[in-house]
Amino acid sequence: MKIAIPVAGGQLCPHFGHCEQFALYDVDPETKNVLKTEFHTPPPHEPGVLPRWLSEMGATTIIAGGMGARAQQLFVQNNVQVVIGAGGGDPQAVVEAFLADTLSTGDNLCDH
Repeated sequence: MKIAIPVAGGQLCPHFGHCEQFALYDVDPETKNVLKTEFHTPPPHEPGVLPRWLSEMGATTIIAGGMGARAQQLFVQNNVQVVIGAGGGDPQAVVEAFLADTLSTGDNLCDH
């Protein structure tokens, strides 16, 4: 399993399309351990680019604060599970909370 987190200033970015980097976490869902972490600078944000790029990088899940409906559809079409409404914070802590099934999510922080 590979989880993508949009990051800005070292924290989960509220909107995935406005992040500085994506943290990609290789995780073992059985043991709930992070095996490897990589940071990648995304290509310029244009409709449809980021879902395809993250899918090609092997992402199976994306956790974000907010995301437009079209981007959500494109992730699903690329077989990437979408989790939205995550608050800010340390990206590794977000991943660990997701793995422990304790991630608190709220409203989608994006309205387009």
